[in-house]
Amino acid sequence: MPELPEVETVRRQLAPQLVGSTIMALAIRDARWCAPLAPEELADVVVGRRVRELARRGKYLDWVLEGEIHLLMHLRMTGTLLLDPQAEVAHTRVEVTLDGARRLLFVDPRRFGTGQLAVGDEALAAFFAERLGVEPFDEAFTPALLRALARGRRGPVKSFLLDQHVIAGIGNIYADEALFRAGVHPLRAAGSLHPAQYGGLHAAIRE
Repeated sequence: MPELPEVETVRRQLAPQLVGSTIMALAIRDARWCAPLAPEELADVVVGRRVRELARRGKYLDWVLEGEIHLLMHLRMTGTLLLDPQAEVAHTRVEVTLDGARRLLFVDPRRFGTGQLAVGDEALAAFFAERLGVEPFDEAFTPALLRALARGRRGPVKSFLLDQHVIAGIGNIYADEALFRAGVHPLRAAGSLHPAQYGGLHAAIRE
């Protein structure tokens, strides 16, 4: 499953190619991708708009379009974005046509990936506030904050790290790696670590 580092890598690779382009067409071949919004409703909002920025929040890619329109893509378990493929690709759920006859495909064999729309920056902020906690690279994410977030939690520390409402972007791979490097057992109660262990875990998460 793509986690924060993989999604950020995708963003950095695609941003120079997409920013400044105009979405000429959006063909959603799998209505589940944007449910409950109908494919034609989503397309009506985004088609004809220029891509101002390709941003990321947690595991979400945020297509920042003209007029404070945000097209939010989540790759979930098996989603992949392919720019200008040479041939048709199996399991293509969405095709974005850009000016200059360029194409971007959202390919997803398991069909878990999603596309959502946020109209206005306030709607975007509310969307993320309901779903995502602090980013691991934010200045606000400190050992003290990690300790405060874990205080009183009796569930496993790995489950705590995987909770996107607490820390955005961590999945199975990086939770395991961070806990191993910090020397913390994944089944240890999240609120039971010593202060030094929270510091070590914080450093391992960022590393």
